[in-house]
Amino acid sequence: MRNLFLRQLLLRQLLQGALVLLNVTIVVFVLLRVVPGDPVRLLLGMEATDDAIRAVQQQYGFDQPLYVQYTRFLGGMLHGDLGRSIRYRRPVRELLLESFPATLELTAMAVGIGLVLAVPAGVYAAVHRGRAADRALMSATLVGQAVPIFWFGIMLITLFSVKLGWLPTSGRGSLAQLVMPSATLSVYVVALLARLTRSNMLDVLGEHYVRTARAKGLREIVIVHKHALMSAALPIVTVLGLQVGALLSGAVVTEAVFNWPGIGTLTFHAIQQRDYPVVQGVVLASAALFVVLNGALDFAYCYLDPRIRLG
Repeated sequence: MRNLFLRQLLLRQLLQGALVLLNVTIVVFVLLRVVPGDPVRLLLGMEATDDAIRAVQQQYGFDQPLYVQYTRFLGGMLHGDLGRSIRYRRPVRELLLESFPATLELTAMAVGIGLVLAVPAGVYAAVHRGRAADRALMSATLVGQAVPIFWFGIMLITLFSVKLGWLPTSGRGSLAQLVMPSATLSVYVVALLARLTRSNMLDVLGEHYVRTARAKGLREIVIVHKHALMSAALPIVTVLGLQVGALLSGAVVTEAVFNWPGIGTLTFHAIQQRDYPVVQGVVLASAALFVVLNGALDFAYCYLDPRIRLG
């Protein structure tokens, strides 16, 4: 029965994911082509001859009707071909594979910082509700959610690189270069998860089974971590999964501030240069990440809450 449920869930996730990705390809394909600006002329320069422009348009298929371009793009995508970059003259898949590890490294570090700091802080604030520590932690999380990411990154560079000289200002390759970008990217995640953990823990700590556990004489640390935190984990896991997807696909500002060679930087330059194939590839890869993460969250729910699986 359990295996049948998991197979049905997997099949439903695959069908929904395929439909989402198909709609994403249509939207991004149409929207990119209504944006003003000719990528071919931008590539060749304003003094390029008409013959040179026509040659490049034929090379990339821009001289074909939109439905023909979309059909070719969709067919290539099904075979793992996302096209060739207009600016770099290289396959988009290679550019994504080169940039993705940097963004994955930055995201993993930011999420790790978020989990290590936010969940214990939220639990501590809930257990000590109304005390000075609770008010201080919640005030700090409010500031973390309100502070602009680019401003926080610039302040870190000013303090730790310019004034103290402890850390490099930009680049990738060493642990020291990872510290400030990951700290910048994790600020909002830490603040969001801490407030969410506190809110859910407060709801759970007021439940009857928690009072029953206390009446039985169980230790408070067992009640908080084994009973309350596990029950409060579902919303935390949901938000964490969505934040991982957002960080992987949307760390444009942080990567730009610290010159981090990831997906965000690649996207920023591709949009500036009207590099349609790269933008299409990045958006499609980001959508695929969200689909995979949402599917993984559904499976995680089955293990965190047996009622979902049994239902």
